[in-house]
Amino acid sequence: AAENPGEGIAKTLATRPEIRIIDYTGSTSFGDWLETNARQAQVYTEKAGVNTVVVHSTDDYKGMLSNLAFSLSLYSGQMCTTPQNLLIPRDGIATDQGPKTFDEVTADLARAVDGLLGDDARANALLGAIVNPDVKARLEAAAGLGEVVLASRELTNPEFPDAVVRTPVIVKLDGAKPDAEAAYMSECFGPVSFAVAVDSVPDAVELLRRTIREKGAMTVGAYTTDAATERAVEEVCLEEAAQLSLNLTGGVYVNQTAAFSDFHGSGGNPAANAALTDGAFVASRFRVVEVRREG
Repeated sequence: AAENPGEGIAKTLATRPEIRIIDYTGSTSFGDWLETNARQAQVYTEKAGVNTVVVHSTDDYKGMLSNLAFSLSLYSGQMCTTPQNLLIPRDGIATDQGPKTFDEVTADLARAVDGLLGDDARANALLGAIVNPDVKARLEAAAGLGEVVLASRELTNPEFPDAVVRTPVIVKLDGAKPDAEAAYMSECFGPVSFAVAVDSVPDAVELLRRTIREKGAMTVGAYTTDAATERAVEEVCLEEAAQLSLNLTGGVYVNQTAAFSDFHGSGGNPAANAALTDGAFVASRFRVVEVRREG
């Protein structure tokens, strides 16, 4: 049912008595509204959250940077599965190219994104267009939240000259500063990522736990060559019910989760109340009704 902005036809339809099943994907605010108000229906929501990547160490530094650059750029970051927060120890990480400081990691990631999107034709194909003015406004405001490592730039698409196309912005934040928390603990949907400096890996793991529990996450990523760190991150994701991708350095990306081979969402944290598609997603659509007659 097509509608103009502000009309709210979806709210009217969603609460009609004959509507018995609702499948929803979109903003958290309207998903929460549906769960609260469409009481006559079985409601399946896949909303959004604050997707997080823990960066501890890697044995393929170039592959890690390439993988993250693609994940941050794809569809201009306008996927419910796109990483937002990159939690990196302020003392740096271990790599196959030697130790890398926090500043080196963020600068190298910025260069990787720049390299990926340096050709305008390829950039337009990867990015697509900004979907609405709210995303553009968040992108522009993000530059004022911290130190900009990678500035967003405007592109022109020759096939669609009126399209609004922007490259991602990466902003450095200090995880120890209370004023930074308001930024990285809020969903900033669009091509915006925060490189958050944390004091230690245990701090990163604890912040990951709190983020999933309070804000939800459709995806979690982690890079580590340490078995204990891997177990700690995995334990958090199991306890908080978040889908985890470990050490992706090739052609598989954290924000590319296929519904029928990778469980899309879990239904166990605030980002979604269902997993696409586990058994419950299918089975709970059906009910058994009995009609008895005395023969």
